[in-house]
Amino acid sequence: MKTSLLSIIALGLVAATPALAQDAKSPGLFIDAQSEDQYLAKDLLIGGKVQDENGKIIGDIEDLVLNDWNRVEGVVMGTGGFLGVAEKKVGVKLSALKFEEKGGKTVIVLPGVTAELLKGVDAFKRAKPKKSLLDRAMEKAKELTDKSSVTAKDAYETAKDKAGPTYEAAKEKAKEAYEAAKEKTKEAYDAAKEKTKEAVDKAKEAAHPDATAPKQ
Repeated sequence: MKTSLLSIIALGLVAATPALAQDAKSPGLFIDAQSEDQYLAKDLLIGGKVQDENGKIIGDIEDLVLNDWNRVEGVVMGTGGFLGVAEKKVGVKLSALKFEEKGGKTVIVLPGVTAELLKGVDAFKRAKPKKSLLDRAMEKAKELTDKSSVTAKDAYETAKDKAGPTYEAAKEKAKEAYEAAKEKTKEAYDAAKEKTKEAVDKAKEAAHPDATAPKQ
């Protein structure tokens, strides 16, 4: 359990980051589902409470340390402080952590380490500054924009495909209706034109009866 768990986490992170650009349908690029013998770092590691050998909580895991091969080398653990205030970050090698089953739950244990000992450990030093709130907000905005664009495009393509036959049928019916209406309009126009001519002729005859009377 201990050895396989660490291996699974490390190999899972390697598989999740492709080393070469591949076709989206290439086998081995994506993981369809989590298998029974796989674990997610966010479920087991990130946010997990770390105990000493006596079951006392001495810290919580806040981040993972990966090497240039995308393999997990260690974790960043928050220790001391209260509700995050005056908390010290300590780097711990992944191999130092032990995963044990207690009361039906998997707990993380750091053997040989106590809260007192952690006070004397040097704080973990970052190589790059932490992202600011503005940077995170910008990244989140871009993420939401990209997702919205993809969703809208997919919806348009789906609607277009489904509406294809219906659109063509409606177009044909509209054309037929237009031609029928055009023909009826022409017939009505011709009939109205003829009646108007007859009415005009009768009006002329009534206004000038002598003009139409036969000459003696």
